[in-house]
Amino acid sequence: MSILEIKGLEVKYITHDGTVNAINGIDLEVDRGEALGLVGETGAGKTTTALSILGLVPNPPGKITAGEIFYDGRDLLKESEAEMRKIRGNDISMIFQDPMSALNPVLTVGDQIAEVIELHQKCSKKEAMERAMAMLEKVGIPAERATEYPHQFSGGMKQRVVIAIALACTPKVLLADEPTSALDVTIQAQVLDMMGKLQHEVGTAMILITHDLGVVADTCDKVAIMYAGEIVESGSLVDVYNHTAHPYTVGLFGSLPSLDKDVDRLQPIDGLMPSPMNLPEGCKFHPRCPDATPECAKRCPKVTEITPGHKVRCLKYEGTEG
Repeated sequence: MSILEIKGLEVKYITHDGTVNAINGIDLEVDRGEALGLVGETGAGKTTTALSILGLVPNPPGKITAGEIFYDGRDLLKESEAEMRKIRGNDISMIFQDPMSALNPVLTVGDQIAEVIELHQKCSKKEAMERAMAMLEKVGIPAERATEYPHQFSGGMKQRVVIAIALACTPKVLLADEPTSALDVTIQAQVLDMMGKLQHEVGTAMILITHDLGVVADTCDKVAIMYAGEIVESGSLVDVYNHTAHPYTVGLFGSLPSLDKDVDRLQPIDGLMPSPMNLPEGCKFHPRCPDATPECAKRCPKVTEITPGHKVRCLKYEGTEG
């Protein structure tokens, strides 16, 4: 059974310059203990999706204009702010993108982890600090460093602290927004390995937001490819990696370097993602698509399930349900 389900979500940012169509009707499901990789170019709407789940879309200018977000059967969009405060950090946690700015510079790292525990678990300051120190050990930092401040930690250590805060209350859902983007390759591998172990230990479901298809292959069970505020392809790793269907996903894989082929240049996807203030008519990808037809510029494609669990938003697959 799904622990988190998004149906028809639409988010707009209404500004003086115009309306930004950030999310344009997406559907997502994550089962208990499952890891879903959310992949796409910068500006595709990945972070806005995560912020919508937690009710943190900045308003103004952001506004959720349509859709439902169910967590354990509850529609989060109908919950009060007081209820959402109870859910954030306790049931659903988020690892924010930049560890350098996610921590409070004037509080010790121990206090920042203990604060979450004390708030949600209703325990004493002493007990919260003991659990915070145990959490630091879990993420590979000596417990005695709980009295130190963020500036005394390297980038990789800060990211571990941010992960410790997110997992301190053993949440049922973890939203990880590019948790390794500021780290070097060696530390990135260590942090991903540690997140995977902690996720399996506590049975947490995870949405991993990333640009890196290699990271998704190593850590996720399912993958959803996002383009211009829409999910254009989703399914299991085997479906999307071995039976790639959408031209955009084909382009993403085609632009990756390969150890098997000797080429002078990588093959990029032509053009740029459209401005969310001025999205094209019909299929959002058609101006960049090598397979586009005149029909693609006129009609927005529906989501088609080409095999069980493997869904694609593309006109050439309509009427080919598996």
